[in-house]
Amino acid sequence: MKKLFLGFAIVSSLNAVAQGNLEGAEEKLDGAYEKVTLEERNIIQYDHIREADVTWSKRIWRNIDCREKVNLPFVHPKFGFVKVVHDAAVRGELKVYATTPKGEEWKESISNDDVAKIGARRDTLTRFNIETEQEETYVAETEFNPEDVKKLRLKEDWFFDKETSTMIVRIIGIALIRERKSETGDLLGDELMYWIYYPDARSILAQSQVYNFKNDASTMSWEDMFEIRYFSSYIIKESNPYDRRIQDYAITGLDQMYESDRIQNDVRNFESDLWEY
Repeated sequence: MKKLFLGFAIVSSLNAVAQGNLEGAEEKLDGAYEKVTLEERNIIQYDHIREADVTWSKRIWRNIDCREKVNLPFVHPKFGFVKVVHDAAVRGELKVYATTPKGEEWKESISNDDVAKIGARRDTLTRFNIETEQEETYVAETEFNPEDVKKLRLKEDWFFDKETSTMIVRIIGIALIRERKSETGDLLGDELMYWIYYPDARSILAQSQVYNFKNDASTMSWEDMFEIRYFSSYIIKESNPYDRRIQDYAITGLDQMYESDRIQNDVRNFESDLWEY
């Protein structure tokens, strides 16, 4: 009887130790070293700009085509800009805004619950049931896919600061644009999902990694990506008296490309034209 009791006690203690090991299992480091650089990074605040020091300014709207090779990191499944922004908006960590008819992007905010519904679909489909030998309908739910976002739109201000004698660009907002498709997969055109106010998003972007295709040890953040302007884009509109986009007066795609380059060159050449040699 004593031996039986002793054996039962040993088995019970072993089970308790095993259960304790499972509950207090140490989290393993998934890598050769701990990556904390981005998590500890803070943004560098912009210098204050006095209105009296701004001698020239121009508002520019431009598109980033995520299908271009240099822009592929924007739609990376894990580290992509689209996933970072959308997940933060769904969690309520980042406020996003709808586009109003008058173009006032920061007037109408979208709740995180409504953000979660953007890009998600509920389709009623039919399938053949082998057992009943009849067709039946069912509802298929599709979650938002970051790869559906093919373009980003930037709203930015270029201005010349006479105090520092430099041309400065500040991104004001970024919009996500996705491709809408029918149930049969036909393209229905582009749809602007929402705008984010870039100054509010800088802290989140500064702690979010950009995937580097050549170096996994890279610590470039999305805030770095935008501040050093490491992306390819094209201008679609500049501030003008008629509030026209380039496509409203440049007919062909080639004409639109030339007009986009002309506007960009005019902005870049403004600073050099101020100097005398």
